[in-house]
Amino acid sequence: MEVGFEFGFSVLVDCALIHAILLFTCGLITIEGMKAPYALRISCGARNDVHSSPSNTLWYKDFAYTGGVPANATRPSFISPSLNTLRYFPLSEGPENCYNINRVPHGHYLVRIYFGLVAEPSFDNEPLFEVSVEGTLIYSLPSGWSNHDDERAFVEALIFLKDGTASLCFHSTGHGDPAILAIEILQIDNKAYYFGKGYGQGTILRTDRRLSCGSQNPKFGADYSADRWGGDRFWNSLPTFGQSSDRVMSTKNSIKHASQSPNFYPEALYQTALMSTDSQPDLEYTMEVEPTRNYSLWLHFAEIDPSVTGAGERVFDILINGDITFRDVDIANMTGGINSALVLNTTVAVSGRSLTITNLSGNSISGVIPSSLGTITRLEILDVNGNSLSGRVPAALGGRLLHGASFNFTDNSGLCGIPGLPQCGPHLSTGAKIGIGLGACVAFLLIATCLACWWKRRQNILRAQRIAARDAPYAKARTHFNRDVQMARHHGHEHARTAAENGPSLLA
Repeated sequence: MEVGFEFGFSVLVDCALIHAILLFTCGLITIEGMKAPYALRISCGARNDVHSSPSNTLWYKDFAYTGGVPANATRPSFISPSLNTLRYFPLSEGPENCYNINRVPHGHYLVRIYFGLVAEPSFDNEPLFEVSVEGTLIYSLPSGWSNHDDERAFVEALIFLKDGTASLCFHSTGHGDPAILAIEILQIDNKAYYFGKGYGQGTILRTDRRLSCGSQNPKFGADYSADRWGGDRFWNSLPTFGQSSDRVMSTKNSIKHASQSPNFYPEALYQTALMSTDSQPDLEYTMEVEPTRNYSLWLHFAEIDPSVTGAGERVFDILINGDITFRDVDIANMTGGINSALVLNTTVAVSGRSLTITNLSGNSISGVIPSSLGTITRLEILDVNGNSLSGRVPAALGGRLLHGASFNFTDNSGLCGIPGLPQCGPHLSTGAKIGIGLGACVAFLLIATCLACWWKRRQNILRAQRIAARDAPYAKARTHFNRDVQMARHHGHEHARTAAENGPSLLA
């Protein structure tokens, strides 16, 4: 699995020294030529469509879930949309639950999942669970995530969807019930966040953070009036690098080359910046990242300092983890002048001691995954997407998804057995299913015909028996006998006498 971070920010740097500035992103796609990008927003647990303030954004009522319980929600962060409900998945329903969303047009999407807290005292206020998209684990909620007003309130991935569905699953780790506040699936450009070799279908990138340097307030793309093909990205504010090493610069001038395909970065992103000072000519920013990952960085610049009027007046190097990544950066020269946007991208590897298996995707590997692969205790990353593998994913590998491992099994139509992949079992072809259906219809018609014939034959037999009974000799004799008895009774009544006429009764 390719791991990427986007460190998106507008910045003016003099002799910049940058450490581990990262964006973590997932697979990429878009459909061009459409009048507007596809957008789907779900308010989990809601029984009706709702609109959230302040932008009056439409959120559809809850659907496409495999289980869970709707409940009132508490928003863990101001970043979360102003929604009042969520859906949580009790442990009693199993270790994994999903949203399987159908009829999603083929393309490149930004998928964002907001976490929530159940608004009841009896619930654990901070559930810890893991999230997978299309069968690939992308995030494990860290302890303390609900106590920070930052990107930990959601997880975001860029992913290519080509089968018309989006499968988002949540895996309990035994620490509270997974609770989901909302889901967004927003289409972006097919070439958005291109990072070079390895880019394309089957690659999943998870966004770690986006920072707007010099900005005082966090904002979404809608707050920047950004193009909707940008995916309404969230940019956190970074007013300073700290240690009095910088100063804020801003401008109201128009920025050239902003908001262009394929990334559509908003113009306002480049209108604030952090600059170094005379006393501290180097700028440095450090952030914590997970080891054994590849990180893609997007660095944004604009020469908005009025004291700089042309090329050659500000030239600097950019170092990442001590290595010069970009040498002699001259914003005015590279963009053709001042007040012009410049984006630099690179991918760096953060080394670790765990075994990593990569670059196995798209190699026409076939057969089953050996069960012995699950016995490698140091295996953390396995990317085998785009092959012809089949059979059940070894149980040992499936269990590793709950312990921080990252596997990518997408685009292997024959695999089954883990969240995001089909369930294992006998699978019939379309022709076989049609044949079985026709056979069942024919059998039903035969049974119905036989029952109708039997019932009609039965009625004919009963009718014949009734007719024969009326014509039988004993039936006529019985009729005459009844008539004689009735006549005899009538005749006897004429000669009957009362007890008084016969005198007293003889008692013995």
